[in-house]
Amino acid sequence: MPNLVTLLRLACLPLFLYLLFGRDNRAAAAWLLGGLGATDWVDGYLARRLGQVSEFGKVFDPTVDRLLFIVGTMAIIADGAAPVWFCVAVVARELLVGGMMAIATLVFKMPRFDVSWWGKTATFLLMFAVPGFLLGASDFPGHGGFQIVAWVLGVPGLLVSWATAVAYVPRVRAAVHAGRAAATA
Repeated sequence: MPNLVTLLRLACLPLFLYLLFGRDNRAAAAWLLGGLGATDWVDGYLARRLGQVSEFGKVFDPTVDRLLFIVGTMAIIADGAAPVWFCVAVVARELLVGGMMAIATLVFKMPRFDVSWWGKTATFLLMFAVPGFLLGASDFPGHGGFQIVAWVLGVPGLLVSWATAVAYVPRVRAAVHAGRAAATA
């Protein structure tokens, strides 16, 4: 059930792209992207509540989150609805951290560790800031307020996300060393 929720969220990504580019409906695309961000916690909650936590789910959920984030932000860059520098900083961080985690896990057999509270906070802020920029660039009533909220959430979210990326480096190094030590023992 939890992985089905994650899969459903992933399946909404083409709908987001269709709304943004096929229907030229920034507001609907923004609401959908915001809803996908707001439901990020549902799959994890269900997994814990139903006793269905799995190693697959622990990898699948953050991978889908990162994919939604990257594709959504890249689409918003293409649409021109948000500052390019902001979106590039968001995508660059996601690619760097995602790449670091993938290489450390797949190549160096790093044991998985949980995302920090600060990392979750940054993701939460950015998951509302990114669609907020899109809604702010739409003709939705009150769009100017959404633009302001996007900046209010986005700048701290971006700063915290990069701070957590830097903080993950020593954690990844330690986990890689622990994984190597366990493999040789």
